[in-house]
Amino acid sequence: MYITITPQKLGGNYSQSSGDFVGYLEKENQGLEQEDMEHFFNQYGDEISAEEVVKDIDGNGAKLKKKEPKFYSITVSPSKYELNRLQNSSEDLKRYTRELMKDYVASFNREINGRPVNINDVKYYAKIEHQRTFKGTDKQIRENQPCATKILQLKNEIRSIESGSMEGSIRKREREIAKLEKQAPHQQDGKRIVQGMPKSGNQSHIHIIVSRKDASNSFSLSPGSKYKASDVEMRGKKVKRGFDRDKFFENAEKTFDRTFGYQRNFAETYKARKDCVKNPKIYFASLMKLPTNEKAIAFKLIRETGIPIMPSIPTNQAQLALKVFNKLRKGLDVAIKSSSIGI
Repeated sequence: MYITITPQKLGGNYSQSSGDFVGYLEKENQGLEQEDMEHFFNQYGDEISAEEVVKDIDGNGAKLKKKEPKFYSITVSPSKYELNRLQNSSEDLKRYTRELMKDYVASFNREINGRPVNINDVKYYAKIEHQRTFKGTDKQIRENQPCATKILQLKNEIRSIESGSMEGSIRKREREIAKLEKQAPHQQDGKRIVQGMPKSGNQSHIHIIVSRKDASNSFSLSPGSKYKASDVEMRGKKVKRGFDRDKFFENAEKTFDRTFGYQRNFAETYKARKDCVKNPKIYFASLMKLPTNEKAIAFKLIRETGIPIMPSIPTNQAQLALKVFNKLRKGLDVAIKSSSIGI
């Protein structure tokens, strides 16, 4: 389970309105019949229009400054193993989203009119998507790049030969291109993986757009707060503030496991992934303490995420931790970031 929380982009790509972002989330509906479309939904309603989402989110930013985000984007990406546990991707993920948002509000150290924040205090809309495309940061694209560069060069040479500005054999270059296409290390359905290519398999995931202000448009609820939990005095009153991301991510996993009866492996846990980035020694020492069958599954999961693993695993845990720290540290941050882990 990979979860990211991102503030509204205030320049370049997105304007002050949520319209551009909501429009982006509608991309999968293009060309589909009404019954095949995925609609926006919230805690209590389904089939909410994009126009209603934009109107509601844009109208809920009272007293926010121009450079302050009016909304946050939460992306929830279950693994293929988690998705395999679902009976119906769309309906099950909707059900999970509604439970997840209860974990979201419970992670705030905030009070509204003297009581803790509850699910009715947040204004959010969510949408299920079923497709993903390969990005430039993906391992497959990065490792296919040398072949891609040579292929582009050969295609440019062919165009130059056709225009008469260069001499040479077009056929020879076409044969070289065909050879490079097959030599690329990462293939999908017999074709070289390129940026923008749809990923195969079940790619269902959740996009959630949640207002910065509460449903009454009176209180700020920012998951981007740098505080987990603290009290501060404002205008002579003590005010609670903060959002505990660790608590949110950990509870999100527990909610999924409880809802769908999922047996989570150590390597799939948020805590393990966080230790992998922050404390590789502790991470791999914990990994080696797992029962044999769980350890085997864990290493399989780790390989699939692209995190580098030593070819031989020392039996001595102290030796393992030292080698891991010295040899893998540089690769871990890149691998984790490319997987969009919300740490």
